[in-house]
Amino acid sequence: MTRILLVEDDDDIRNALSQALTAQGVTVAAVARGSDALGRLTEFAPDAVILDLGLPDLEGADVLAMIRSLSDVPVLIATARDDDTQVVRLLDAGADDYIIKPYSAAQILARVRAVLRRQGTGGEALSTEVRVADLVIDPLGREVRLGGELLTLTRKEFDLLLYLAQRPGQVVSKDHLLADVWNLPFGGGDRTVDVHVSWLRRKLGESAAEPRFLQSIRGVGVKLVDPS
Repeated sequence: MTRILLVEDDDDIRNALSQALTAQGVTVAAVARGSDALGRLTEFAPDAVILDLGLPDLEGADVLAMIRSLSDVPVLIATARDDDTQVVRLLDAGADDYIIKPYSAAQILARVRAVLRRQGTGGEALSTEVRVADLVIDPLGREVRLGGELLTLTRKEFDLLLYLAQRPGQVVSKDHLLADVWNLPFGGGDRTVDVHVSWLRRKLGESAAEPRFLQSIRGVGVKLVDPS
């Protein structure tokens, strides 16, 4: 049975969503404060966290950072705020999805299932290092080395690089990257991809003008290639 920790300060939303999720067979622990969420995280051991940003005691982004310091549990941000810059910042900070209010319990549960599927598939493939020229990616250790030097990547930078490296030479559209790496709907804002590709290029020692691994195909997508 799926276990969800719901962090929502609005009593009506929290109670209605808890009841609707419970009716669909989900075990729900619901709290109204960020500090309570951190306590419940360890004792309840949820499969996923649904996190509102406008909490009475702590900013939701700070709660996300605290959760990430304790656990890799999937976190779905559920909020009325739809600022694109904030979406990118929170996804890069470790959120697994970003859902704009209003939403239904069915939509929330579908997003949770999608995140859990993405985490649970391809176990054997994830145990194997991915090598492209002098770039080595360790999926289990979540480490990337370039020419033997360890690179420091954010969570989403790593996920994006691994996704492309597992498909060498294949052009992947921004829509598919948003859907598969960020679990965002098609047409959900391709600037997210552009920003992360730009950050990855800098860490890989290349640029859009002089690409080595990451090549953008105008109007189509992005691919990772063997520079040799």
